[in-house]
Amino acid sequence: MNIVIILLLAYLLGSIPSALWIGKIFYKTDIRKHGSGNLGATNTFRTLGVKAGLIVSILDILKGTAATLLPLIPFFSVTDIHPLILGVVAVVGHMYPIFANFKGGKAVATSGGVLLAYHWPIFILMLVSFFIVLKLSKMVSFTSMVLGIIGLVYTTLYNVFYKIDIPLLVVIILLTSFVLYRHRANIVRIKAGTEPKVKWL
Repeated sequence: MNIVIILLLAYLLGSIPSALWIGKIFYKTDIRKHGSGNLGATNTFRTLGVKAGLIVSILDILKGTAATLLPLIPFFSVTDIHPLILGVVAVVGHMYPIFANFKGGKAVATSGGVLLAYHWPIFILMLVSFFIVLKLSKMVSFTSMVLGIIGLVYTTLYNVFYKIDIPLLVVIILLTSFVLYRHRANIVRIKAGTEPKVKWL
């Protein structure tokens, strides 16, 4: 029973539509009706500005972190479930949130939160890489997909040269697949040269 509860809680944490609630409560704006219509940090930056975008980014990251750390709660401490599974469930909740008609974000920030909780060095690497690649490309979508590749390379090298952690490798592959799938429309626009570019960096 505890396993069902913890999985449900992880999904509900991921389902919290930060961008939607921040937009409606503090800006009286439904960002689903603006920009790309996506419930993610990128569209929040574009629609509501840098301050709102940063807040949503942090909240989306924390959703993944909180879900992955759920086994630390005494009630769930005896639950025999890998924390990365909970992280993946939270990411699914972010992409398909029950609180927003199952239309959510693109999995980037929440995936980062999962990695922050489980293996913080890769989160730091990807955070630094994010700003470097974004500075060069000016495209958040392209940067997000590149981060997935960086994560795959890092985790593979980590498994080969330092410590075998197959669950981490599998989850990185899965999360990268999520990100690529959710950005398929962006890939088309990048190829066509019509992908929007950021102006705040």
